[in-house]
Amino acid sequence: MPHHNSPENEPLTTLAPQLSVRRGREAIEFYKAAFGAAEIYRVGGTDEHQEVVAQLSVDEATFWVSDESPETANFSPESLGGSTSRMLLVVPDPEGLITQATLAGATLVRAVADEHGWRLGRVEDPYGHHWEIGRPLGAWPPGQAG
Repeated sequence: MPHHNSPENEPLTTLAPQLSVRRGREAIEFYKAAFGAAEIYRVGGTDEHQEVVAQLSVDEATFWVSDESPETANFSPESLGGSTSRMLLVVPDPEGLITQATLAGATLVRAVADEHGWRLGRVEDPYGHHWEIGRPLGAWPPGQAG
């Protein structure tokens, strides 16, 4: 008889980026300090098995962090000389989180300002990933008033 998952066991469709970094254990601690991330799951990252893969969350937003693995075509921005994408972290207090991130070691790329319907700033983390941190200034998307 085939196995059928009940609706409560069905996985939700989600998209969670996986950031490739050098110094994975250090990066996990940075994300905890910079963004208040919580560690949900971890494989490795010990003295015996230094390479790490971890799932982190900032409130309900999840992302993964792993040590780069050139043999499987997972390169960090440090290896590539830059990143091919940006993270957009939506929070109630962009200024506060940008300040927290820079105190933890991020570099300010763009101060928080109002533009294109958002209050938004950008930092670069010590591993080469860019984080836009902001919130919409009104109903989003525009024209979708509650």
